[in-house]
Amino acid sequence: MSYIKYSSETLRGLCEEAFEKFGFSREDAWQITDVLLLADLYGIASHGTQRLVRYHKAIEKGSVNVNAKPEVVFETPVSAVIDGHSGMGQIIASYAMKLAIKKAKQVGMAFVSVRNSNHFGIAGYYSKMACDAGFVGISATNSESIMVHTGSRQAVLGSNPIAFAMPADPHPFWFDAATTVVPKGKLEVYNKEEKQLMDGWAVDENGAPCTDAARVLGCIDGHLGVGGILPVGGSAEETGSHKGYGFSMICEILCAITSGGATSNHHIRAAGVGAGTCHSFIVIDPAIFGNPQELKEHLSVFLQELRDAKRANEDTPIYTHGEKELRGLDEKLKNGIDVNISTVAEMIRMGEYLGIDTKKYFGDVDLTKAKKSIYE
Repeated sequence: MSYIKYSSETLRGLCEEAFEKFGFSREDAWQITDVLLLADLYGIASHGTQRLVRYHKAIEKGSVNVNAKPEVVFETPVSAVIDGHSGMGQIIASYAMKLAIKKAKQVGMAFVSVRNSNHFGIAGYYSKMACDAGFVGISATNSESIMVHTGSRQAVLGSNPIAFAMPADPHPFWFDAATTVVPKGKLEVYNKEEKQLMDGWAVDENGAPCTDAARVLGCIDGHLGVGGILPVGGSAEETGSHKGYGFSMICEILCAITSGGATSNHHIRAAGVGAGTCHSFIVIDPAIFGNPQELKEHLSVFLQELRDAKRANEDTPIYTHGEKELRGLDEKLKNGIDVNISTVAEMIRMGEYLGIDTKKYFGDVDLTKAKKSIYE
């Protein structure tokens, strides 16, 4: 499948113009785009600009309320619960994490949970916000039910990612992962690329192993209630399936239970009503454990010891979490971001629909190899 390289500035320009056309303010358009671009720059294409069209359709359907404002409905010095009123996830989540950072600066740590939101992009964007401010950051979200948990063939839990970040040298420890083997966006990418899924990723409506991305996506998007993606560890306890299942449950508790919001299986998808997505944000000031610089140095030494461990293959370096992403970011800022031709086609068709001159961003593009767009 063909890819085309575009600079981050080009993609930012198109996305910001599109989000303003969707009805967002310039500031909010920048914020949403910033989350998408970090995903692309970190090599997480499933959560990058390929989501633009999906967000547009969610707004058209009424799942996202462009004019919604996050509201604090419960608060203590160390915590808060926010109702997102079906607004855009990136706007609500950045507001919530900023509030958690503010509280942590005052009292040492904070926990903010959110209900009635929407998809917020990569969880790691928000843990990074805290880390960039010198704190330990943890962020998590639930999602539509796509996980077929251990012993079931029914999708009840979401992909439910969790992210953790802490300052270190020469770069922070930054971990961001779904509790499913892969997120739904990965299946969308594989479907566009017409690639078979890996064995052990997903099951069909009968609970049988399935490598057909379109069929699994059909189970999820068709709201069949059966079939979907497996938890980290696969389908059996012998391979650790119960661990991914348990991690997903922790995310549900941190996000939906603490906020009083919808668990993954009760997300509402009807037009005019928000998805009901829930998030959580935890911020810890290292100073509550002593000298923050000493903690940072301690972690930095340990991370270097991990990199210096005896290698299984001398030609393959050992990385710590977040290192590959930062290296990829530098390369993509210099050489551009690879965008799937089908994603480009979707954005061009969306631009035509919205009255955006996409030629000023993409130029003339041969779309003969692109899959049919949902706008056609």
